[in-house]
Amino acid sequence: MADKQKIINIAVIAHVDAGKSTLVDAFLGQSGVFRENEEVVDCVMDSDDIERERGITIYSKNCSVMHGDTKINIVDTPGHADFSSEVERIMKTVDTVILLVDSSEGPMPQTRFVLKKSLEQGINPILLINKIDKKDSRIDEVVDEVYELFMDLEANDEQLDFPILYGIARQGIVVYDPKEVEGIEIEKGGQKRGKNAKGENGLDITPLFDTIIEHCKPYPDKDEEPLQLQISALAYDDYIGRLGIGRITQGTLKEAQQVAICRGSAEDIRQDKINQVFVYRGLGRMPVSEAVSGDIVVVSGISDISIGETITVASDPQPMEMISIEEPTLSMNFMVNDSPFAGKVGKYVTSRHLRDRLNKELEVNVGLKVEETDSTDSFKVSGRGELHLSILIENMRREGYELAVSKPEVIMRKGENGKKQEPVEEVVVSVPEEYSGSVISKLNLRKGLMQEMSTENGYCHIEFLVPTRGLLGYRSEFINDTHGEGTMVRRFDRFEDYKGDIPERTSGVAIAQEEGTATPYALSGISERIRLFIEPGTHVYEGMIIGENSRSDDMVVNPCKSKQKTNMRAAGVDDAVKLPPAVVMSLEEALEFIDTDELVEVVPDDIRLRKKFLKELERRRNRKM
Repeated sequence: MADKQKIINIAVIAHVDAGKSTLVDAFLGQSGVFRENEEVVDCVMDSDDIERERGITIYSKNCSVMHGDTKINIVDTPGHADFSSEVERIMKTVDTVILLVDSSEGPMPQTRFVLKKSLEQGINPILLINKIDKKDSRIDEVVDEVYELFMDLEANDEQLDFPILYGIARQGIVVYDPKEVEGIEIEKGGQKRGKNAKGENGLDITPLFDTIIEHCKPYPDKDEEPLQLQISALAYDDYIGRLGIGRITQGTLKEAQQVAICRGSAEDIRQDKINQVFVYRGLGRMPVSEAVSGDIVVVSGISDISIGETITVASDPQPMEMISIEEPTLSMNFMVNDSPFAGKVGKYVTSRHLRDRLNKELEVNVGLKVEETDSTDSFKVSGRGELHLSILIENMRREGYELAVSKPEVIMRKGENGKKQEPVEEVVVSVPEEYSGSVISKLNLRKGLMQEMSTENGYCHIEFLVPTRGLLGYRSEFINDTHGEGTMVRRFDRFEDYKGDIPERTSGVAIAQEEGTATPYALSGISERIRLFIEPGTHVYEGMIIGENSRSDDMVVNPCKSKQKTNMRAAGVDDAVKLPPAVVMSLEEALEFIDTDELVEVVPDDIRLRKKFLKELERRRNRKM
């Protein structure tokens, strides 16, 4: 009998923009996965359109490489806190993690979260200090900060004895000592050179491969034990249907095998049959007749498989504990679009379409929760943050759905003492010193509590604990207050007692009086008092929000009014109308801006703001109630 193939499963974890996807590019580029003449895109694992556009990883993804006689399965994970449920559920499938930390930024809030999840699973991480070519890198201080973080998270002695490597993932370089890269110039004339995942100057990521193999023993041979495979992720294929993804903890799995599926206990069991079994080869899935213990596999044929369920054998069922995911902190209502423009562009517009799409999302998005409401045309959708929910809305918009969504609301809970509690987030801001006073003042008003403050190179680094309620709508204010030079990172920290009233948006809005096409003549008169959201020629309807009022009250205006025709010639006066550029809001900005009596109307080709009650009489009546 041939020797069992050596298998090691690793995950790359880090804060946003630390270089996870770039490091995976280097793994793939230096493992012979691509042909010599093959054109390879940057961050090849970020295959989703929105991931490419925004430059972030949203979904955990798998690939595999060979190093010598060892197969290394790699999981690329999201770094944004809103997608932390993607990180939580894959920790049980890996043997070690590579913790990436920026050589300048050091450990950030999300670094703490992903590291905590890996330490809880008993994993011994490998530390890689990335971007050591930065001019403001502070390698020794960052290493000390990481040690402090490990101790804060109560790592054991074995976990504290982690190997440390240094790298420039962008150029496909990992070294044991930062001095080895001193002669390499990444930047010339203020411009960074292009990425090169294959290494240079005789340096590559071989030290990382060697460290993985030395630090982490290959998965033990458990092929003879009863089958145990826990599903940690789901996917969908148009031809073969729903797919379950997970690691075979013990036993072997064959195609067309009869299996038992357990949901947390041996009593909750059902019989089914596996169709095909796939393993990862490079970036693709390859069908196999049999998969062995330790490998990450993809199975088809079980139409109702769910995350956390264990595939085992009926003769000796050995269920694993269900994967626990932290509860959502934010909710909003998804409603059928009932505006006068409903159904003109979208392909899916009914409540049945909405329900089916949300149920489909629940199958793969474990951090999401969907509840029915009193209305058949509305669903309460809860998630881990504004970005988590806005990505879902953006995907639905691109798929041809029309819907209206309400202002995000924080999910409260009752504490052990019976008091109302609300989620509180850890917020880390880095701003030029001259803007720090404004930021501190605004966050104090929003019930923020400063934890730490330091100044370096003209920048203030401030850490706050702020209620999630206080952060709703703050990002755009923060960008304006810091003139785009500040950075703000936030992460859910814990629930605390209710903090009391927090001031909300102080400005009113301008509401269209009638349906029609906006004219330059009408908008020129309106623009003196409001900040416009629309351009001339925009088709509007009654109740649609067309701008922000400088005062606190709402104002009904007529943007469709045209100049009265007369017999007098005006020699090009109309051509001289000059309007300030309209504010074009992204989906996140629109969700931040709206108030409780307003909605964001999302259609495939546009995002509009509107009042819940379109007619002025209805708004007055409901204001009095």
